[in-house]
Amino acid sequence: MSSLILPAVLSGLMMGAIYALVALGLTLIYGVLHIINFAHGSLLMLALYAVYFLYSYFGVDPYLAIPLVLPAFFALGYLLQRFLIAPMSSGSEQNVLLITLAVSMIIDNLALYFWTSNTRTADIAYAYDTVEVLGAYLPLGRVIAFGAALTVAPLLWCFMAYTRTGSAIRAVAIEKRGAELVGIDVNHTYAVCFGIGTACVALAACLLLPTFYITPQVGYTFVLVAFTTVVLGGMGSLLGALVAGLLLGVIESLCGLFLGESLGQIGIFLAFIFILLFKPSGLLGRAKT
Repeated sequence: MSSLILPAVLSGLMMGAIYALVALGLTLIYGVLHIINFAHGSLLMLALYAVYFLYSYFGVDPYLAIPLVLPAFFALGYLLQRFLIAPMSSGSEQNVLLITLAVSMIIDNLALYFWTSNTRTADIAYAYDTVEVLGAYLPLGRVIAFGAALTVAPLLWCFMAYTRTGSAIRAVAIEKRGAELVGIDVNHTYAVCFGIGTACVALAACLLLPTFYITPQVGYTFVLVAFTTVVLGGMGSLLGALVAGLLLGVIESLCGLFLGESLGQIGIFLAFIFILLFKPSGLLGRAKT
């Protein structure tokens, strides 16, 4: 059994990287807009279908689809926030929750109507390639996703810390009225933030497709763990989302090893409860004063 622990940990880190990528967009949206985006999983599912159809009908490799899919889903997120969510919510966070839930239901049911509930997979030549890491053979796609997560999270943090747009986003997150007084277009900033969050799930979809399946319900597989990752890492903390995603991936993998694959996610929620009992603000979150 001891010889299986290291491969399980490494496999968990690979899966945790995907959780982190999905959670990065969610935590960015919460950190600025202070809302929970219930449509996040549905947008991930939509992105998976977009990447799948690009590959199936046009032969575009999922990794090469990144420059196409990311701008498209940034625009989709921007338009959703600017012209649907913001006008209909009238500034009420409760209305935003209901609107994003409605958007999620509409997307899911349209996907079910047009693409049926059949499970689809992309027949990619390198999908079953493996890479040896410390004696463990890991899927190439998961290794690439792990590297992408370790790259994207710090880049996103640097974007927030050192660019004009990032400064505007942080200003709006801290004090909306004050940001308006110094000339920041708050509505545009909100929409940009939502667009970046949606682009993050599009990136996750490009990295997932070579090793994962697609159905209209696939978003549910990730969104609950993504919400858990956001809270566990610390609400609004990008680096916290990365750390929490990797940690939860390892916990899920180890629980799957010892308890059976179908019970792997039990460990995620037990760890979630246990950690928040001792640190309610999350791993890298700031306690409220």
